[in-house]
Amino acid sequence: MKKYHAFNFLKKIYYVRTGGSIEERKAANTIKEEIASLGGEAYLEDFEVDYSRIDKAKLYFNDKSIEVEVAGSGYSGFTSDEGVTGELFYASSKEAYEMTSLKDKIVFSQTKRVPHPLYEKAVKDGAKGFILATGSVYKADKDVDLDPYLNRELDYTLGKLPTVMARSRTIEKVFTKLPYNATIVLQGEDSKRNSCNVISDIKGIIYPDEVITLTAHYDSVSYSKGAYDNGTGVIALLHMYEYFMSHKPSRTLRFIFCGSEEMGLLGSKAYTSMHEEEVKEHVLFNVNIDMVAVTLGRDIACVTGENEIVNYLTIMSKELGFPLHVYQDVYSSDSTPFADKGVPAVSFARLSVQGGATIHSHDDVIERLSEENFLTTMNFITEFVSRMVNAKCFPLVKSIPDNMKEAIEKYYQRKKDKK
Repeated sequence: MKKYHAFNFLKKIYYVRTGGSIEERKAANTIKEEIASLGGEAYLEDFEVDYSRIDKAKLYFNDKSIEVEVAGSGYSGFTSDEGVTGELFYASSKEAYEMTSLKDKIVFSQTKRVPHPLYEKAVKDGAKGFILATGSVYKADKDVDLDPYLNRELDYTLGKLPTVMARSRTIEKVFTKLPYNATIVLQGEDSKRNSCNVISDIKGIIYPDEVITLTAHYDSVSYSKGAYDNGTGVIALLHMYEYFMSHKPSRTLRFIFCGSEEMGLLGSKAYTSMHEEEVKEHVLFNVNIDMVAVTLGRDIACVTGENEIVNYLTIMSKELGFPLHVYQDVYSSDSTPFADKGVPAVSFARLSVQGGATIHSHDDVIERLSEENFLTTMNFITEFVSRMVNAKCFPLVKSIPDNMKEAIEKYYQRKKDKK
């Protein structure tokens, strides 16, 4: 029998596949078909997501005497044809905006998304809009994608403030001319669409009601074909799916290919909400994979659970001679909604080094990846999952320690840091 090479699957989903898009649905069906080819059966589970169409986005400075190229952010509010004009304020730091009234101001923040405390204050004070910036002042325009994220529900439920994204290099040039006001024109339509998770079980032959979930998101951001982030996570799950189809596990493995992760972990949030009782009663542990296989990088495991999991993985990495940095924290990926529901989780990744592969851009390409590194990483992860799923007595306690509960609260911004 010809050996299965999951790495080859990358080319089948090598296109932009943003949450809620036709392309994301196409990728979901392609994953479903691949599982069928491996002898399994998968189904799609829909959930609703925000979607936005931007028809016009303009940014002017100094009474419209200067215009710069921008992209508009969805779910941030729309303007009239004339737009909204206000005094320009540079929110260069937390200290800067905390001591200033933002009433009637257009606020510039050198970030790809408005920090939530700044957004709260802007809405409360009565600001008129936001300008964000992306990229480096050293990069030419052609090398910087204007890709604003959708405004998140945490923010837009407080109120909508029209938001546009410019390039850092452009903003730096404008600021040398001492701009005193800005005008934002933003028009389009906000709507809802369906995204979906792709789900497939390999039933346990001894303890079928005890479940370990394996997750990886399959969506990408705009401008990115998402080879590294997170096509590699998709093929990691397929690699393990093929293995465990021929090495039947004692416990049930539930493979969840999550949609719309890039929009705020929406697929895993939807799954844990829609299956809350099952997660509480039957799911023992979550293993999440988000970015592996990069040529220049290092392997990490971020544990959102008891410190004994950190110790176990550290010892195992030394036993098997696999260099792995293991630490306890919240990882910004699909492991977090499971941990938030009380399921301990670990996220595996092979993180790129400084100056190496990048994500969330058109530079996230297959050429930065190594099949040899992929297989080395997957040998370790597959061995870890095999030990967990086949253990005579499940070795890990299903609990989230207090320090991780607090970290999760801060991650979701349900609890504010003390000043």
